[in-house]
Amino acid sequence: MNYRAIIKSISLLLLLLGATYLFPLFFSLSLKAGDHTSLILSMVITLVIAGTGYLWTRHDTAHIQRKDGFVIVTFAWVFISLFGALPYYFSGTVNTFTDAFFESMSGFTTTGATILVDIEAVPAGILFWRSLTHWLGGMGFIVLSLALLPIFGIGGMQLFKAEVPGPAPDRLKPRIAETAKTLWIVYVILSGIETILLLLGGMSFFDSLCHTFGTMATGGFSTKNLSIAAYDSAYFDGIITLFMFLAGVNFTLHYAAFRGNFRPFFKNTEFLFYTGVTVGLILVSTFFLALLTPYDVFEALRKASFQVVSIVTTTGYCTDDFELWPGFNMVLLFCLMFFGGCAGSTGGSMKQIRILILFKYAYVELHKIIHPKAVKKVKLGNTVVNESITQGVLAFVMLYFGLLALGSLLMGAIGLDLVSAFSVVTATLGNIGPGFGSVGPTDNYFHIPGIGKWLLSFFMLVGRLELYTVLILFVPEFWKK
Repeated sequence: MNYRAIIKSISLLLLLLGATYLFPLFFSLSLKAGDHTSLILSMVITLVIAGTGYLWTRHDTAHIQRKDGFVIVTFAWVFISLFGALPYYFSGTVNTFTDAFFESMSGFTTTGATILVDIEAVPAGILFWRSLTHWLGGMGFIVLSLALLPIFGIGGMQLFKAEVPGPAPDRLKPRIAETAKTLWIVYVILSGIETILLLLGGMSFFDSLCHTFGTMATGGFSTKNLSIAAYDSAYFDGIITLFMFLAGVNFTLHYAAFRGNFRPFFKNTEFLFYTGVTVGLILVSTFFLALLTPYDVFEALRKASFQVVSIVTTTGYCTDDFELWPGFNMVLLFCLMFFGGCAGSTGGSMKQIRILILFKYAYVELHKIIHPKAVKKVKLGNTVVNESITQGVLAFVMLYFGLLALGSLLMGAIGLDLVSAFSVVTATLGNIGPGFGSVGPTDNYFHIPGIGKWLLSFFMLVGRLELYTVLILFVPEFWKK
């Protein structure tokens, strides 16, 4: 394992992180928020430490191997979250570094779980930093770096394999740096379009940017205590619902669309499944809301559309307290927490492609019981799914629910009730944010004991990096030559 290459890579990523402090600093100074000192101090500390690490290893030729990639990605997210926590702590926004780290990890992993009680009292610079961590983490800070690391002689394919979500990452172009640039260009264009549309609806430029960051990253940090419900606007609900849905789509499909080719949307089995699940459950949820609540059909459709898309994409924005909804609707939303967005999207949780493969695998097994001698394979469209991929999906799901069970037991051991214990782990492991019980859509994570916040931070990291990248570091054979 090339430890100097690892240090060099992480140092470069932290240098990038230090540079991004200029953006919240601009808003802090222009809006006279008074939090510029904490941002400057955070930036200086980050740049000095990162610069020292880079200068120490700058003459090394960094050959990143597969093992190095897993270590770099995991520890980069940890160190980025550690240094990203500094503004919260130095500004006095939070009382403890534990809370600062939790908020930072929640931001970079696009979870959206917050410990802030009064969000609107937080200074503008810190609020913008909070939302910016979403946007950077959404497409992946590591993917951004792939466009820059080759300049310093560091290859990126190993990082890409460890970072990009989904069973099999797509390469849009022959060189990985070009792939990273392409993905970020698409990401920036969609973010720009949403920002403009929110501005046209009357939202301020600051709020438009912050909510765009939370939407495109499927993160859910808002500048308002009541989240999107604070605006009570059908227009804003519609725009954000649309872009949450788009953020949950594989970005390679968006790339094809920007090049004028829309056919992949109609041929991609996962996208069709994702669309069918989302639209179908919106209609079902609307029906029961209109039937069992005072909402009329149009209001029920508006509320159901927003909440269903928000949960299935793991964004976590809210326009209604869904814990007051009928039991059927709440169970439906809870089940959606395990679906997530498409592979190659900014969404979290298990991903639609894995759910689809599971359904198809289950059907094949039932078919074999009826026709033992029949040869039937799992297919996506006309393509037979490799058996190794199916086995990988089964292993992933087993690990996912194993972690969910273990985490729930541990959270119960520190004092949370059954619903809250299971919900906080589901919401953090799936990078969703709001859950049920004591972490419902109108609550926050402030009351969680300190040790619980560190544990949930770990689950956020594991969920964001799709389990294997982090868990493999706990396998003894990984560290053997």
